[in-house]
Amino acid sequence: MTELNNFINRFQFTLPTTRQPVFKAGKSAAVLLPIINKPHPTLLLTQRSPFLRSHAGEVAFPGGASDPEDGSPINTALREAYEEVAIPPEKVKVLGQLAPLQSYGGYEVTPIVGLLPNNIRYQANPSEVASIFEVPLFDALSLQRHKFVDIKRSGRYSRIFFYWYNGRLVWGLTASIIHQLALQLDWAFHNYSPYSAVITVWYF
Repeated sequence: MTELNNFINRFQFTLPTTRQPVFKAGKSAAVLLPIINKPHPTLLLTQRSPFLRSHAGEVAFPGGASDPEDGSPINTALREAYEEVAIPPEKVKVLGQLAPLQSYGGYEVTPIVGLLPNNIRYQANPSEVASIFEVPLFDALSLQRHKFVDIKRSGRYSRIFFYWYNGRLVWGLTASIIHQLALQLDWAFHNYSPYSAVITVWYF
């Protein structure tokens, strides 16, 4: 079993058996966690344009607010990934989704985990994305690489996560999503039995 197959099995082993409603009331958003199928898998990230009104210049996953016609967080994440970095929706093998997180902007953000072939030519939409880069998947998912600070905001304490790679700082909601996935896989590592799981192999 390859490292990537092991990742897929452990991730899917921890997925809930019941699905949440398609969209809840209020502001909804979704992001795509694009895992690139390489001998050493990578995670694709973007650096947002410095001219955006919110979160300018920050590192993020492709994604954004849901449109009424999307119908599901998966469709939102795929649409936004195509609009921002030209990932063809039909090339994404959706592996599952993480539990939604609340953003400081009041959005309920659903992370969608997807597997991509290693032959896509990405193209940044300059109005939204300044650059596209990759980090090694298993480096990003190493809990030892995650740092945090606790801050008091509006009378409540919250934990802000950080992750650095090659001079790139990932923090805030994006780092929280990576940390959530890493925790989920760490739990699976201690509870996963390969004899009771179906091995999943994706071919492109």
